Amino acid sequence: MGFARACSVALVGVEGVVVEVQADLEAGVAAFTLVGLPDKSLVESRDRVRAAVVNSGAEWPQKKLTVGLSPASVPKGGSGFDLAVACAVLGAAERIDPASIADVVMIGELGLDGRVRPVRGILPAVLAAAEAGYRQVVVPEQTASEAALVPGVSVLGVRSLRQLIAVLCDEPVPEETAPHDHGRPDTMLAGLMVPGAGMGTGIARGSAHGEGGWPDLADVAGQERPRKALEVAAAGGHHLLLSGPPGAGKTMLAERLPAILPPLTQPESLEVTAVHSVAGILPPGEPLVSRPPYCAPHHSATMQSLVGGGNGLPRPGAVSLAHRGILFLDEAPEFSVRALDALRQPLESGHVVVARSAGVVRLPARFLMVLAANPCPCGRHTLSGAGCECPPSAVRRYQARLSGPLLDRVDLRVVVDPVRREDLMGQGGRGESTAEVAARVLRARARAAERLAGTPWTTNSEVPGHELRTRLVAAPGALMVAERDMERGMLTARGLDRVLRVAWTVADLRGADRPDGSDVAVALEMRTGIPRGVAMEAGSS
Repeated sequence: MGFARACSVALVGVEGVVVEVQADLEAGVAAFTLVGLPDKSLVESRDRVRAAVVNSGAEWPQKKLTVGLSPASVPKGGSGFDLAVACAVLGAAERIDPASIADVVMIGELGLDGRVRPVRGILPAVLAAAEAGYRQVVVPEQTASEAALVPGVSVLGVRSLRQLIAVLCDEPVPEETAPHDHGRPDTMLAGLMVPGAGMGTGIARGSAHGEGGWPDLADVAGQERPRKALEVAAAGGHHLLLSGPPGAGKTMLAERLPAILPPLTQPESLEVTAVHSVAGILPPGEPLVSRPPYCAPHHSATMQSLVGGGNGLPRPGAVSLAHRGILFLDEAPEFSVRALDALRQPLESGHVVVARSAGVVRLPARFLMVLAANPCPCGRHTLSGAGCECPPSAVRRYQARLSGPLLDRVDLRVVVDPVRREDLMGQGGRGESTAEVAARVLRARARAAERLAGTPWTTNSEVPGHELRTRLVAAPGALMVAERDMERGMLTARGLDRVLRVAWTVADLRGADRPDGSDVAVALEMRTGIPRGVAMEAGSS
């Protein structure tokens, strides 16, 4: 009788659970039994592993073989357990030393010829192994750079099972041929990218002038107030609603927001990369996402595609793909009311909990939401002499598709007016570039981070209202107008807190220690749309 064990990782959402893969050989009729709550793709690993072992030059044990995946109560799926199963079987058959694999985490799919194929979710899997105290991992060669992002872990990237057996047995490592022919796509990477899983992530780069290929903010003609609102949204992480007629530039503005956001910190990059790795949208050759993601789903997207779902264990939705970045909902009133209202909970908590029959998954979802909306079905309601024929009831129904509770969570509501002729023809002067605005945003973020040091928050939009009213207080008398609006029913309690957060951001942009009455007035105007007689010079010193 032989026994050996190796380790692998089961992913539940973007969180991993270390799984012990145990192999037991005993006398009896040759059979291969796999237990431990495996799914269909994992059950099929019996045939893949057997063929891979034989084609790697090792002998398959002709005994009763039982492979157990522990803990048995955790659902396990995917082909990433193949490598650990093969090594556990070879250890039980004494082809390799069982002690050499007992504390090694192995992740990878096996081809029938013994090649090791990459799988999705390498980064969160290695993070889970590191948190559980494991210090050695074996992964496919193509994903070794992704696994190496986790500090304190020794990573071995292998191209085939033959190479891994040679390393474990201290034998000469055989040379393997290149995984693909020159000039042709690498078929080994096919499992890393899921077609259509990106939910509109990213926009075309290289077609504009901004840094990193993003469109430049200087390309937007006029629109001074929406540009300032964009700057405030980026500096404080505030949600934004852009409303106006078609062709005014709402989408142009939203597409230029990612470039003025600061780069992700190292912990944020790991969070975002983990989500994208699990979702299958991590570009090959780019193991670490360093810029905030941009996700723009079509207005026909379902509630499940926005918040997460799917068969079996839920997969990340658009709110998770936009984690630490931007979720842009163009033509927002055209989304289903049910899908829009499902955003209310992640907007407050920064995560989403999805329950399905296969289990409950907690997914990160701290994003900056940008909504773009027309004033009516035809889009000409606010234009004088434009011939809007929508009846008042249709206009009310259209605008009511953005519910009050959802809009109450939106800090900035800005009307985007049609572009003036002189601005469009360049007679009004060229606006500030992305680099200039991004520099101010970075300074404002630094001021907020210094003020919030030692707290769990990093941006003004995350600070609870209680802290804003007790510890981080505005200048005396600064809230008089806001309190009056609340008494009149123009602001809810949540709305007052959000006005305070925006006021802190406006103060950070102009370099003030705390917001005064003018900052609160700017925040009120950006939220209610009612002019307060204060110019929105958010970037002035």
